[in-house]
Amino acid sequence: MIQPTFPVLAPQRRELIRSLVRDEGIVRVEDLRQNLKVSVATIRRDLEILEENGKLQRVHGGAVTMENRLEEAVFDDKTNQASKEKSRIAEEACKLISTGDSVYLDGGSTTLGLARLLKDRTDLTLVTNSLRAATELADSGPKILLIGGELRRISQTMVGPLTSGVLGQVHVDKAFMGTMGFCLKSGLTTTDPNEAFVKNLVAAQAGQVILLADSGKAEKVSFARVSDWDAIDVLVTDAKLPKPFTKSLRKRGLKVLLA
Repeated sequence: MIQPTFPVLAPQRRELIRSLVRDEGIVRVEDLRQNLKVSVATIRRDLEILEENGKLQRVHGGAVTMENRLEEAVFDDKTNQASKEKSRIAEEACKLISTGDSVYLDGGSTTLGLARLLKDRTDLTLVTNSLRAATELADSGPKILLIGGELRRISQTMVGPLTSGVLGQVHVDKAFMGTMGFCLKSGLTTTDPNEAFVKNLVAAQAGQVILLADSGKAEKVSFARVSDWDAIDVLVTDAKLPKPFTKSLRKRGLKVLLA
């Protein structure tokens, strides 16, 4: 963050906070306090006013932007968004699965596309929290382990702490993950904290974490933080991802595949 010249008036301070939250995606109260040289109470009051004006949303310990936030569509609507790109991403991801792999499939329309490509892969063990993926492969394909938990209807997935009963007992070779948004500064975010919990748990139990996300989700921030980029090994996306974004991720050591 860039420290302003002091003193500043309250409207100027709030405009600076708004700009910082918009640019960073997510900011902490403590970081704002240190950079703006005001009290925690002042920061919280500023955030409250900015939230009332629809400029951001307060969360525990900080705030997230509302100016480039993604809201989650129902599952069938998501399937129709960027469908060609998602199909190509799924096909590219399928090439990463080796004979005998144990694989985790996250909930999401792109990972569902990958599930449809595995109907003849009887050599695999598949772990998933996606009801749609399990249904797609119910008649043929890999051995399936469907984790328990709380049903999240909008995404048709099992989420929350109860999923740890199964996920804590398994290790998968490759985890194919989806996301609502991904940002260079803020990392991966989704709309639901319980869903973020599952994603983090899976990442800790996987040999390799592979993110499947179309370029339309780039620089978008949603409500619940999932992880920084250091939790991801491979990003499979489409060729529309801006070149500076791709270059930055590769500099961080990520493998980026453009479908």
